[in-house]
Amino acid sequence: MAVGNLNLLRNALSKLRIDHSFTRSYQKPRFRPPYWYESKERVGSEEFITQENKQFIEEVRQDKLQHQTALPSPLVNIEPNQTAQWNPKTRRVGLIARKIGNYPLWSKDGKKMQTTLLQVVDNHVIKYTPPEEFKPMKTSGPVVWKEKRKLGCMLVGSETIDPSTVTKEYCGLFNNTGMLPKRLLCRFMVSPESYIPPGTPLFATHFRAGDYIDIRAKTLDRGFQGVMKRWGFKGMPASHGVTKTHRRPGNIGAGGEKARVWPGTKMPGHMGNRWRTIRGVKILRINTKHNVIWTLGVAIPGETGAMCYLFDTVLPLKKHTTSPPFPTQPYVADLPLEYYDPSVQPFYEPSVSFEEV
Repeated sequence: MAVGNLNLLRNALSKLRIDHSFTRSYQKPRFRPPYWYESKERVGSEEFITQENKQFIEEVRQDKLQHQTALPSPLVNIEPNQTAQWNPKTRRVGLIARKIGNYPLWSKDGKKMQTTLLQVVDNHVIKYTPPEEFKPMKTSGPVVWKEKRKLGCMLVGSETIDPSTVTKEYCGLFNNTGMLPKRLLCRFMVSPESYIPPGTPLFATHFRAGDYIDIRAKTLDRGFQGVMKRWGFKGMPASHGVTKTHRRPGNIGAGGEKARVWPGTKMPGHMGNRWRTIRGVKILRINTKHNVIWTLGVAIPGETGAMCYLFDTVLPLKKHTTSPPFPTQPYVADLPLEYYDPSVQPFYEPSVSFEEV
């Protein structure tokens, strides 16, 4: 009896056609850094470091930070006749900002507007790569490649950090500029005429109140979620015999001739933590003292404290019609404290006036 069952099992297994191509070709996703990437994190070690050495390192870091802060902007030495003129097809550099919360503003007709506050923290130009040396990693076709060949690459850093907390290779990115390493780096594709010398600080006045910008950031990381939260499914009925399928997706339509799950089927999985770009966001207010930008709406991706990248919008109907600060706004000591969009009601101006009869 046992021998017969074994023969039946062998015959059944011989008829099965098992496709091992997927198991052989599947590999765990690996981190593939770009060619310009330098390892940033390192293992902290305080071996052979005494208290006197720590104090000396901190003194050197503070001296270099003070020298970096007092360093004049390289734009001051450039004469006006040496700078190129702005045109609507020119692409400027962007900024790195931190999302710090939401705040209401009121228009002059009394309408309340919800805004998002973005703070530009310690932005500096680190490096510029001309178009003939810049090699984009991703090109969608020959037309896009021809357009990208005309653009250079500008590396911008934000938030100065302690050099002893990062690797030596990462600190080497800042040696030519003579600056301390930055916490965040971002590359912006710019036109050659938008060249800014390395070491130039960037402020919130790089944009103007009333301009439209595009914002790129990572969405909230919500982890593993079901189809109701991830895709907005209605779910099953709550009663009338429904058992343990209240929040399940139901039939996914994989029967019949298909007999498999089609790619792109809406199913449970990881939600959030993806790069998203919101376009055409209007700037309502700019504070020059703290470099804070008020943007219309609360749909900026990410949670409070997240970093986002700001750059001029690419929407045709919302692009600049007049020349913005080009290539950027240099440091000026006597700038106004606040810039408002014409539609916004400033707090220091009276909103309602009464005439005596």
